[in-house]
Amino acid sequence: MSTVGILGGGQLARMLALAGAPLGVRFLIVDSAADACAGQVAPLLKADWRDFDALDAFAKRIDVATFDFENVPADTAAWLAERVCVFPEPPALAATQDRLIEKTLFRELGIDTPAFAAVDSYQDLQRALAEIGSPAVLKTRRLGYDGKGQFRIKSSADIDVAWQALGGVPLILEAWIAFEREVSLIAVRGRNGEFSTYPLVQNWHADGILSASLAPAPHAQALIEPATRHARAIAEHLDYVGAFALELFVKDGRLLGNEMAPRVHNSGHWTIEGAPCSQFENHVRAVLGLPLGDTSALGVSVMLNWIGELPAAQPVLAEPRAHWHDYGKSPRAGRKVGHATLCADSATEMRARLARVARALGREAQVAPVVATLVDR
Repeated sequence: MSTVGILGGGQLARMLALAGAPLGVRFLIVDSAADACAGQVAPLLKADWRDFDALDAFAKRIDVATFDFENVPADTAAWLAERVCVFPEPPALAATQDRLIEKTLFRELGIDTPAFAAVDSYQDLQRALAEIGSPAVLKTRRLGYDGKGQFRIKSSADIDVAWQALGGVPLILEAWIAFEREVSLIAVRGRNGEFSTYPLVQNWHADGILSASLAPAPHAQALIEPATRHARAIAEHLDYVGAFALELFVKDGRLLGNEMAPRVHNSGHWTIEGAPCSQFENHVRAVLGLPLGDTSALGVSVMLNWIGELPAAQPVLAEPRAHWHDYGKSPRAGRKVGHATLCADSATEMRARLARVARALGREAQVAPVVATLVDR
């Protein structure tokens, strides 16, 4: 029986452990928080990312290591890779930890992106904004996620307050894109190079955090081939092993690379019930060198993210083919505490189910754009 070690003990580690258990896989979690929610379903080792004695003990108890989130220090990952197999490998992790390196990689691989420029000083910001124009988004190059570490610059009058908010660390300025929609592609690559993708997903965000995902994305036939080609190019260039998400903007019918998440991803949660083999099981399969599972869609799925606190479960569970996920976290503003996935055979069925759930939970604003997008195929 193999043991997979996971660096990070959040809900992604929790769902990886739940997905791998039927395969007979054991898990060991390492996290700096003793109450990390993955510890409710698998053994948890409390340790800081620089506690190398604890990490050495961790390495001796596992067969392979992987990640729950991408902000594990790259040098810690490299240190661990000298003692045990680590997937994705540390260079792949490092490439996605810096937005400037990531965007540059996209361009090198032929993936269009919004205009961008490095910003290391106030003068750099002035020059970059003059070149790129406004509106634009100033972002920290590292450690930003779920809308954190970002400031929207509407005009040159915002430069001072933007610099006061984020200055002092390496930054990147990106052109603001009035996109038509946001989509993502969950891909998975095995240790032997086997590659597969799930259907393209359409996403909606609120305050920088994923609010809802619809799979498969409607009217996306022309986008599937280029999105898959981009994901494969990234995976092969990085010799990537495991599942990852490629987030994309759609503008004037073409794809623009936004960012890559080197791990299982929120926009792939629907795969737990909406695909024959979930992103979580496929990630476990990939890092252990097992054959990949079927990534096709079983009808139409909508994932609704619960942020801050959980709503009432009963109205959701009253629906056919509805699935509830409580992450075992205490409520907190901006915190992902759970999600629900509704599955249906058709868009017509899904519209009716979503409408009932929205009315019962008072979530009309969250659900309305998804309902408006659903079309019969």
